[in-house]
Amino acid sequence: MRFNIQMDTQQLHAFLAIAETESFSKAAEQLHLTQPAVSKRIACLEESLGCKLLDRIGRSTRLTEAGQALLPRAKKILYEFSDTHNALSKLSGSVQGTLKLATSHHIGLHHLPVILRHYTEQYPQVNLELVFLDSDKAYEAIQHGDAELAIITLAQHKPLAITHLPLWQDKLCFVSAADHPLASNKHLLLQDLGKYPAILPDAETTTTKLIKSLMDSANIGLTLAMPTNYLETIKMMVSIGLGWSALPKTMLADKQLKTLEIPNIELIRTLGCIHHKDRSLSNAADALLYHLQNSSSDTVK
Repeated sequence: MRFNIQMDTQQLHAFLAIAETESFSKAAEQLHLTQPAVSKRIACLEESLGCKLLDRIGRSTRLTEAGQALLPRAKKILYEFSDTHNALSKLSGSVQGTLKLATSHHIGLHHLPVILRHYTEQYPQVNLELVFLDSDKAYEAIQHGDAELAIITLAQHKPLAITHLPLWQDKLCFVSAADHPLASNKHLLLQDLGKYPAILPDAETTTTKLIKSLMDSANIGLTLAMPTNYLETIKMMVSIGLGWSALPKTMLADKQLKTLEIPNIELIRTLGCIHHKDRSLSNAADALLYHLQNSSSDTVK
């Protein structure tokens, strides 16, 4: 087998997009290209490597054995290329290029709009790619080089390879529907929550781990019903009486829910920004970090 090692990063980006979506058409949408353009890039990559990388089976596309072998290497090549580009671009001092930022839906809606508006106005040459991910998935994206920065709920047990920058203290409030039995209890205790189902995010999220730890320390059972990571969906389900929850105080301004006051209990999670310790941050990322640190009087000092 003979190899022609002439390939470019555009071909590898097309290959990774297809591997992720299992579809040429979806990959084309993700890359803002036509499907024939994506097909041409894959054909050139397969010609360069001298082997078939993808099999089309019905409407889906799967990696061949060679494709599976290429996948981690392609990610590493693109990571090293991006890191090298960032290191060299910092020499010029210009703030431009692509900045891939991962964040959760809640933070994207309630904390970032003003910050990102000011940032994009000041640095119009930056192409900001915003990706919405749950916090645990955002950690994976940073570790694998799929995003340069992530603004998320910081994990309680922090991976050593990740740099953590605390930004905001996010107070959580226990809530229920106004006509829920818990809402009429004027002497509410933590034990009372254990009598009813809770509607919380997935068990692996920092928020649910925080609440479960609190309940476990008091030997109180926690019954989880219909977990979902979309806080607006949780708010709706709680409002119709399906259970209690703990939601950020920023979501409770409209009085749809009843706040449950429990003496001596305070739930606070830390929101912040993470990036890989071994990755050279671009000037665009450094500029956004500066905006984040100086954005609010609520920033953690």
